[in-house]
Amino acid sequence: MYRIAVIPGDGTGPEVVREGLKVLGRAAERFGIRFDFKQFDFGGARYLRTGETLSEAELEELKGFRAIYLGAIGHPEVKPGILEPGILLKLRFALDQYINLRPVKLYPNVETPLAGKKPQDIDFVIVRENTEDLYIGAGGFLKKGTPDEVAVQELIATRKGVERCIRYAFELARRRDKARKLTLCAKTNVLTYAHDLWMRTFTEVAREYPDIKTDYAHVDAITMWMVKNPEWFDVIVTTNMFGDIITDLGAMIQGGMGVAAGGNINPQGVSMFEPIGGSAPKYTGKNVINPIAAIMATQMMLDFLAEEKAAAAVEAAVVKTLARMKSMSAGQMGFSTSEVGDLVAAGI
Repeated sequence: MYRIAVIPGDGTGPEVVREGLKVLGRAAERFGIRFDFKQFDFGGARYLRTGETLSEAELEELKGFRAIYLGAIGHPEVKPGILEPGILLKLRFALDQYINLRPVKLYPNVETPLAGKKPQDIDFVIVRENTEDLYIGAGGFLKKGTPDEVAVQELIATRKGVERCIRYAFELARRRDKARKLTLCAKTNVLTYAHDLWMRTFTEVAREYPDIKTDYAHVDAITMWMVKNPEWFDVIVTTNMFGDIITDLGAMIQGGMGVAAGGNINPQGVSMFEPIGGSAPKYTGKNVINPIAAIMATQMMLDFLAEEKAAAAVEAAVVKTLARMKSMSAGQMGFSTSEVGDLVAAGI
């Protein structure tokens, strides 16, 4: 029995979560898996209604679940800087979800903006450190609102945080068993303290994985090579800030936000899985949003739960469904949101 917390969230989040749960239900039926779902109303709508984001008591309750399934957080009537730290970052830090895992995989019948690239050319994973760097929020203002204002934001990197992320990436490169190659993405020529720590740690840990080839590239070079030669990459490990940027580029080259899923991972704790796209409020209630990313988030969850057969069946059903879809864009798929979910569920 897996206890799963479900956070449908805002905008189209509940619509895509509905389809993901439909697919999970079918996978559970097919492979004899038992789930116990509980829904939570965290998000912009609740904040506007009550002024609450995520309480300490609710956070403690979430620690009792095996995983979290998230739709989307974001409301046009809530200004930036409230929901993100109050819900998303709070969950990541409190649950120590120190890995942000982003598969970048182009499936057949999905269009990439990269001319001439095929599914065999785009199949890599980005491992982003998820609890340190500039996202800790260390810093402050001096003379705020005056012409002499100073703003300071500090980059924090610890040996423990860096090493556990790098080790996870090495283990993933070994487990994928494809090119067995790990690329470190950083900026050692400018960020000469924090990223020197990353490089030294990477070099030291690499000695324990002689079967994994290693490589390094500055983040600006990574963005160029992801566009020009994505086939060069197997697993990329990077910092929180750089990972935030290059994973969005990865989503675009794999066909857009409609197909991109991700996980916030604590290998020994509670992990959270979600589609990468936002709440897309303009499509709310129209049954036209693409649920594939949310469905692939359930596939990642099943893999995390070591339900490999069910995870493989969901991915295979998604591939069959993608072959029938006209586009990955909302309103242009050739099917409604619920019809896409029906097709994937039927394919399991």
